[in-house]
Amino acid sequence: MSVIAVYNIKGGVGKTATAVNLSYLSAVGGEKTLLCDMDPQGSSTYYFRIRPDRKFNTKKLLRGGRHVDRSIRGTDFPGLDLLPADFSYRNIDIALDDMKKSRRRISRVLKPLRKEYDRIFIDCPPNITLLSENIFYAADYILVPLVPTTLSHLALQQLFRFLEEIGEKRSKVMVFFSMVEKRKKMHWQLMRQLIRTKNVLPALVPYLADIEKMGLYREPVNVTVPHSMAAAAYKDLWKVVVKRMKKG
Repeated sequence: MSVIAVYNIKGGVGKTATAVNLSYLSAVGGEKTLLCDMDPQGSSTYYFRIRPDRKFNTKKLLRGGRHVDRSIRGTDFPGLDLLPADFSYRNIDIALDDMKKSRRRISRVLKPLRKEYDRIFIDCPPNITLLSENIFYAADYILVPLVPTTLSHLALQQLFRFLEEIGEKRSKVMVFFSMVEKRKKMHWQLMRQLIRTKNVLPALVPYLADIEKMGLYREPVNVTVPHSMAAAAYKDLWKVVVKRMKKG
């Protein structure tokens, strides 16, 4: 059983598309899978056409137990469930700060769910906050979509420094190249520079229209366009991620 947080400090890097497509592939592979949408924007929730319980909010999430169980929804795909986001998550750090052992709260919420699911994915908001710290403690792996630019590389270094600061292992980070534009020389230069780094996976997801259109079709690309380059890219990425997890 593993918890995989899909995270990047920066927004607009393909984080939600990754969480949606990999959680789908996990379920297709026979793993009972839960996707937790922790981003107040609720993009994963939107992609799966889920309407959250109106009574569910930050307070109930952090209480855990039956409050969370009642809010989990099945998707249109066998073996894949979703814990929807709520807009109140925008203030979740305030709620966490008022709690005892606030840095381990999300770990406590997920503990009973670990017994029910083979894989738990977390679609994380793009920042470093108390919620992020909670997620880093709770996650077995942190999957980072990295657009191959200088600023993205700097953001990755910030993540490594923060993990060191809170005593979490850098080895739980898995980086892959996202939104790669093959015509951009800078993208190839940075990828060549980083590909030999221990945390970087030998996988990339190109910048493709089929991925952008997920917002229109509201389905994983392997459902909408199963024979496309986008679908193949996520399949290849998932194979590499599974292989890395098996190595430990």
